[in-house]
Amino acid sequence: MKPVRILIADDHDLVRRGIRALFRDQPSWEVCGEAVTGHDAVEKTKHLKPNIVLLDVNLPEVSGVDAARAILRALPDTEILILTMDESPQLMRELLQVGVRGYVFKSDFDRDLVDAITSLSQHIPYFTSRVSQLMLEDFQKRTAAPGRRTRSGLTPRQWEVVRLLAGGKTNKEVATALRISVKTAETHRINIMRRLDLHSFSELVRYALREKIIEP
Repeated sequence: MKPVRILIADDHDLVRRGIRALFRDQPSWEVCGEAVTGHDAVEKTKHLKPNIVLLDVNLPEVSGVDAARAILRALPDTEILILTMDESPQLMRELLQVGVRGYVFKSDFDRDLVDAITSLSQHIPYFTSRVSQLMLEDFQKRTAAPGRRTRSGLTPRQWEVVRLLAGGKTNKEVATALRISVKTAETHRINIMRRLDLHSFSELVRYALREKIIEP
């Protein structure tokens, strides 16, 4: 049986080494190359022709969406597995429209990556339960009847983060409650503050009270 050839495209050496470590017990899998930029990922995929590309969406030079589009245009039979900390439903929609059929959050990759590669190697799409839940919530939100509250453009996950933070939880406690990493919780907080144009924790609390996310 031919080995499953995998290209790892991530600009963090620690992530690439962690992925390789997970693959040690998979003798039929072969890491045929690594890339650290989006342009490099596209060019190496064209040259090495892997079965699966593990693609970080936040690579330098070329975005993950554009890299995925270029890869699938050149090699439509190649499967792409997205690795990301970004839980944006908009990003998920863009990648699905491009043709991506696998999606795993970096905070979960030690648990889900092997199953994802196994599925994609058989050309079976793979989305973790968290990804599926976020996509479903996004679909329900976008197809809701006119006039339904949209929570000022926040995603359901961001709304939960606001509720917990405004309720007095620390980043670590938010991460524990939502089963995400502390770094992901911190990223959510930064993105929320930027999206809502808030500049302090007290402004976040006032926003949560005004929107009835928490009760006084």
